[in-house]
Amino acid sequence: MFARFSFLAVVALLASGCANTSPVLGGKNISYGDSKAVELVTNEFGSTDLQMIAESMTRSLAQSGILQGRPVVQVYDVKNKTSEYIDTREITTSIKTQLMKSGTARFASDNNAMQSQVDQLKLQNQSGLYKKSTVAKTGNMIAAKYRLEGSISSIVKRSSDYKDVFYKFSLQLIDVESGLAEWMDEKEIRKTTER
Repeated sequence: MFARFSFLAVVALLASGCANTSPVLGGKNISYGDSKAVELVTNEFGSTDLQMIAESMTRSLAQSGILQGRPVVQVYDVKNKTSEYIDTREITTSIKTQLMKSGTARFASDNNAMQSQVDQLKLQNQSGLYKKSTVAKTGNMIAAKYRLEGSISSIVKRSSDYKDVFYKFSLQLIDVESGLAEWMDEKEIRKTTER
């Protein structure tokens, strides 16, 4: 009986020692929130807009059937035609991530990362620093079958009582060889603030 009590006491002690006793640092007015919660702090472009656009475009493109066989896609920057700063790369990164996780497509270095890819190949092949059997060979990069590009624009209307912002996000998938647009879609968002 005593051995059983001692064993339970040791287990209880160990369990209490594993509890999180880390202090919380920071201010009293800061808290974590749900990253998927609808964000309505302002009527400027926000996290909810980014998530809605990425999910809508990913679903539409995946359901179109054009990406049969996991083709290679190169993503170009989305043109920001709004008067706000919008990190459009985050929109395309979310779309790429969702398509990659679903196994729908593979992605070549995008137009901004291509120079880094070329520089790395040159470094490996021309510097003499690397063991020959481990060097990535030039001429083996896989060319993209499709190019994904788009734009986001906005129309802002103001009156003494309201501010209305209308966003339009357009995306298209273009066959690199033929130049034909094989898929297009758009997502519209309207945000109105009463003053």
